[in-house]
Amino acid sequence: MRHLVLIGGGHAHVHVLKQFGDRPLADAEVTLVGRDIETPYSGMIPGFVAGLYSFEECHIDLARLCQRAHARLVHAEATGIDRAARRVLLKDRPALDYDLLSIDVGSAPNVGTIERAEQGAIPVKPIAELGRRWLEFCGRMETWLGPLNVMVIGGGAGGVELALAIDHRLRDVAKAADLQVTLVTKDEILMGQAQAARRRLRAIFQRRGIRLLEQSGAERIERGAVRLADGQWHQADAVFVVTEASAAPWFADTGLPLDERGFLAVDATLASTGDDRIFAAGDCATVLEHRRPKAGVFAVRQGPPLADNLRRVLNGEQPQPFVPQRRYLSILGTGDGRAVATRGSWAIEGRWVWWWKDHIDRKWMRMYR
Repeated sequence: MRHLVLIGGGHAHVHVLKQFGDRPLADAEVTLVGRDIETPYSGMIPGFVAGLYSFEECHIDLARLCQRAHARLVHAEATGIDRAARRVLLKDRPALDYDLLSIDVGSAPNVGTIERAEQGAIPVKPIAELGRRWLEFCGRMETWLGPLNVMVIGGGAGGVELALAIDHRLRDVAKAADLQVTLVTKDEILMGQAQAARRRLRAIFQRRGIRLLEQSGAERIERGAVRLADGQWHQADAVFVVTEASAAPWFADTGLPLDERGFLAVDATLASTGDDRIFAAGDCATVLEHRRPKAGVFAVRQGPPLADNLRRVLNGEQPQPFVPQRRYLSILGTGDGRAVATRGSWAIEGRWVWWWKDHIDRKWMRMYR
């Protein structure tokens, strides 16, 4: 009986479990190692922060999914791989033997360039922890009196959506507070996206009274304040960090090939370029032949080819290469029941765009319930 071990409950692994549940593997057992039992769908988290979704609506129950797929669930955190013995090392648990291994553990914000960020900020990733932290934060804000300054550091799509969602939710939760949300980014917002999208989002920020500080990287976080690159301090009662993604530190000890930022290097089949018994997908991996942004849309679309290739290898067949699309639709929720859609050089905005996004996200979630 061959043993397939899946490390992490990311978007690609969720699809692997569903496919194996629909078409069970012969002569193979599956084990999912998950630090969290309920895994969030990243596309719906800004809506959750804005109060548009409940916790249950945007999280997948991995225990039920594993049960349906006849897979074993090990509630533990992976800390390394002993490739010589083909074992997955776990925190406070015995190691697991594997014949075939797949890794989908996501990423975390790179806070190494911001002094005291680990002590003074709330990281948005791992996303699984954000949901609980946000609910606790909202509970504290219900009784907040006077000025309330919230800063979001990071001007990518995640930071933009989070700032808009926080602003919308806190105006309902912290009714007695004088709220000011600020977004800080070392570059322009939405770098790599269309200029039309940037213009629309800047206009929305101005209309909503959200302060936008571009070309202003954060350097240090203290209790109640953040120092920017120009040396000025800005008051901040809460700081959320949504900066560039970083890889899990234990990847460096595996001996597997990594890219220049420490992520697992894989080929077009999603297999490691240094070990054909190890696959990786989602934010934690970089497809060297087809580099793409660390975005949930690519993790979702890697699910089907990853499941197919794991099945092929277990059946003694060769895995097949997968080519991701270059252009993709990006829909950014603005937290207030509206959204901005952008692809290529164009961008559109409206309430119907949010309905479109909501339909897409709920449809995806229904597949794994």
